[in-house]
Amino acid sequence: MVAAPIKSTHPLADIIERLESGGALLPESPQNLVEVVGVLKSYGVVLGAYSKNLNFIAEKQFLVLFPFFKYFDGEITTQKLFKHWWHDRINYEFSEYCMKAMMWHGGGGLDAYLDSAEFIELAKKAIAAKTKKNFFIQGVSKVFPDFLLEQVRLSCYYSGIGQFWTVMSEMFLELSDRYDRGEIKTIQDVVNHVKAGLVNNASLPITLSVEIEGQTYDLMPKSAGLTFLMDTAVPYVEAVFFKSFPFMGTVSYNAQARQIPLEQERFSYGALYADPLPIGGGGIPPTLLMQDMTHYLPEYLHEIYRHSVRGETDLRVQICYSFQKSMFCVTTAAILGLAPHPIETQDPKEQEINRRYLEGWMDKLLESRLLTFQSCDV
Repeated sequence: MVAAPIKSTHPLADIIERLESGGALLPESPQNLVEVVGVLKSYGVVLGAYSKNLNFIAEKQFLVLFPFFKYFDGEITTQKLFKHWWHDRINYEFSEYCMKAMMWHGGGGLDAYLDSAEFIELAKKAIAAKTKKNFFIQGVSKVFPDFLLEQVRLSCYYSGIGQFWTVMSEMFLELSDRYDRGEIKTIQDVVNHVKAGLVNNASLPITLSVEIEGQTYDLMPKSAGLTFLMDTAVPYVEAVFFKSFPFMGTVSYNAQARQIPLEQERFSYGALYADPLPIGGGGIPPTLLMQDMTHYLPEYLHEIYRHSVRGETDLRVQICYSFQKSMFCVTTAAILGLAPHPIETQDPKEQEINRRYLEGWMDKLLESRLLTFQSCDV
């Protein structure tokens, strides 16, 4: 008989124990399940639009320094133009906000590759081909030799997060379909579905090539060895779920005010930490995402929101609550998928290693919104 591991002394020991027994960061409850699946259905639709646009910008707007029509996906019509001016459209600005957070925080193989000699050589070939008839840009590039190179790096991040979101969009929409068929019945089923999707796509190559005057130029060739899980998914979770940026207008960026940590590693403005109450206010980036999701809510979830205390007057805030719950499920899948040993292992040494691993994650989540959602009444 294998002895049970000693109970953790971590402040979030109960949650660690739940994870070790196969549970999730988010407690099981029918309400949680409906919210998570419903909001991920809407999020999957929005992510599909975001990913299509990011890939379009990376491939078709390469080194277009003033891309006035980058949100049109190559289809420029009078109707789309008026919808754009009227703001009756997907808010692609939020996808760029996430992309820039990922680029700024860095980490993972993609970040390392974009500083490599191999990438710089490939990028310079593409830059030379793109600017060979533009003498003004050639002059600017000579004065500021890293300017266009940084723009190419930006294109690679557009593409990287675009390819990542393509996979996640399909995964979330499939989750909704399985729920509708009665195959997803618990939060643990949700976590298992996402975990399987992450594992199955772990080695999916992340590549980028651009076409210039009929010739193809590789920027992220398959030979670079960049893959979905370790080079896009994991850095994305770290940058967007945990760190992100402080919202302008809610804190001062003035260094003397000291409202923002001096160390980048101490940033905790990501999706798992953000206060949902400012959602709906001007200048709050997640407001754009929540607004986009209002258009694609499944009726069963929209009906729950309608019968809440404030009805639809705080719809974006309610969506944000559900969205954070869903992101804790996605985070659970990432934690379990990256565990050094299978979470169900019965080997005491492997259990001890897993315990230290889980405690490291819980250290990151201590100040997040995790404890807020431990009551099934929230």
